[in-house]
Amino acid sequence: MKGFPMRRLKLAALMLCLSQPVVAAAPPPPSTGIEAAIAAPNRSADNVKLDESRKPAEVLKFLGLRKGMRVLDLVGSNRYWAEITAPAVGPTGHVDVWDAVQFTDDDARKGFDEFTARQKNVTLTIAPFEKPEFARNRYDLAIFNLNYHDVYWTSEKFKVPTIDPNAWLKTLYSAMKPGGIVGVIDHVANPNSDTRATVDRLHRIDPEVVKADFKRAGFQLVGESDILRNPADDHNLLVFDPKIRGKTDRVIFKFRKPR
Repeated sequence: MKGFPMRRLKLAALMLCLSQPVVAAAPPPPSTGIEAAIAAPNRSADNVKLDESRKPAEVLKFLGLRKGMRVLDLVGSNRYWAEITAPAVGPTGHVDVWDAVQFTDDDARKGFDEFTARQKNVTLTIAPFEKPEFARNRYDLAIFNLNYHDVYWTSEKFKVPTIDPNAWLKTLYSAMKPGGIVGVIDHVANPNSDTRATVDRLHRIDPEVVKADFKRAGFQLVGESDILRNPADDHNLLVFDPKIRGKTDRVIFKFRKPR
């Protein structure tokens, strides 16, 4: 009987422990599909280096990338956006990469073939820059990264003829589903009266020209982000100048095809 009080004490202590609420350590916030894709170890090293200046997680969240989407990646044979968007949209989604024959070399094609061998929900189409052809009413999201200004570019060296931006955007408009989003990221130029000359000289474009072009094509501007703005860029240097390359002042527009 001498051990009885001790047993009662142990039992009381056990009952007290059981009566206390169990507080589990808070789990870390889950990674989104976008963040997991960005962190994937099989991304190309050259593209990973671009993340700091391109801020892909913030950009894609702003544009509304989700699982199951059909994505059009314009001028994307370097795989930068495809490496992230294809895993993020998952097996029920798909990424169609379109690039211009003028901008795609053998190394890019080889790298893309190796990429699609392991990432099955991606396809690459190559065509003349001046003659884009897309399926109608197909895409939930299109990404036009640092290349919209090229619809104003003419280059004998690269065999880029003078292009009609209105016709180019008419084709893109037809490709988007009703309610589909087009994200445009481009290098900012100061306001000017000669867009083609500015593009030829600096590879920049006045944001007001972009907005006017897309509005004329039928798109609605539904968002604008300062994620990639850089007030230290005075817009007077060629975007490939080492002093500013990768650090240009860039605007992000979110356009929608009306329902």
